[in-house]
Amino acid sequence: MTILAVSDRADVLQLLTDAISDAKPGAEVLGFDNSPAAWAEARARQVDVAFLEMALPELNGLDLGRYLKELNPLVNLVYLSDGRDGACDAFELHASGYLLKPVDADGVRRELDDLRYPEAKKRVFAQTFGNFELFVDGEPVQFKYNRTKEVVALLVNNRGAQTTNGEIIASLWEDDGDPEKKRSYLANIRQDLNNTLTRLRLNGLIVKQRGSMGIAADRIECDLYDWLAKRQESRYRYLGEYMNQYSWAEYVHAELDEISYAMEDEELE
Repeated sequence: MTILAVSDRADVLQLLTDAISDAKPGAEVLGFDNSPAAWAEARARQVDVAFLEMALPELNGLDLGRYLKELNPLVNLVYLSDGRDGACDAFELHASGYLLKPVDADGVRRELDDLRYPEAKKRVFAQTFGNFELFVDGEPVQFKYNRTKEVVALLVNNRGAQTTNGEIIASLWEDDGDPEKKRSYLANIRQDLNNTLTRLRLNGLIVKQRGSMGIAADRIECDLYDWLAKRQESRYRYLGEYMNQYSWAEYVHAELDEISYAMEDEELE
């Protein structure tokens, strides 16, 4: 869960970030003393909860909240104010909560324990059972190149592990064609991937290192990840098909078959 805290008062901001960290130890807490910087950060990643001062310079809390809801309709907005005058405006935005200042840690914890949208819904869903497809906000992502989608599939298949350019080339083209030409094509693919994710405001979805990249596995919903983690309790079912359109997926396909057979044996015992 990613939680945004915005206040132009240093003391309020410190209290907010400390209370949030205590109440949600696993959360990523982003504190900002100005709304434009907070807005820029929210465009690069999904924000699940936002604690916002009503009265902010440059971009007030209500306008910032509207922009955040455009990015993520299920964002939880919690407003901080000196009085109740802005409460009606806040709840017209379907705010999750409203805190009167001076803010205290108990109030922050109560709001986090009673969110309008308690479960952070991830914008990205990777479908691996059957044919691979990547969805953002319920719509399949359209890339300029078909190979770009295949690179994303490979990164999802590798479950967050960094995958080198050489490994990507070997998986996508095996031993076919001129190596220099393939490296040039991969550069175009990486640019297409970057452009597409930037357009979708998903800049942090791919974790890049020198000569390699990986999927930010904690930022996506994925049938494979859920099934491996929860087995019989998963909402998804592996029915013997995995990334059907890609030959390199056959090795994991065999691994999933073995896991599935073992699960069936456990159910019979």
